[in-house]
Amino acid sequence: QLQLVESGGGLVQPGGSLRLSCAASGFTLGYYAIGWFRQAPGKEREGVSCISSSGGSTNYADSVKGRFTISRDNAKNTMYLQMNSLKPEDTAVYYCAAYRTAYWSSVYSLSPYQYDYWGQGTQVTVSS
Repeated sequence: QLQLVESGGGLVQPGGSLRLSCAASGFTLGYYAIGWFRQAPGKEREGVSCISSSGGSTNYADSVKGRFTISRDNAKNTMYLQMNSLKPEDTAVYYCAAYRTAYWSSVYSLSPYQYDYWGQGTQVTVSS
């Protein structure tokens, strides 16, 4: 069964850092654009960052630019989100997701509707 499993969430103080990981099984990430999304209580799921299957194209939501970094290791079938300078408004459930593209494609999307495969989510709470 195709699946994505997030890890690395937790409780951190404002200004702190977390590194989220997402391990893929059942498919090879080299054929998929990947993204990180988050959903806070009462809010719509929003795109945080995405990266193409080639790893050469990335995009970030304005709210996280300069603080978050997305990366992928296709050989390990794992994607990452490094989150620095965390703010209370970053508190949400974070999801990794993927959708099929051509191999080594530069295509990417921050729209959750584009994505076909989703992880179960990991809670990130930023509070003092």
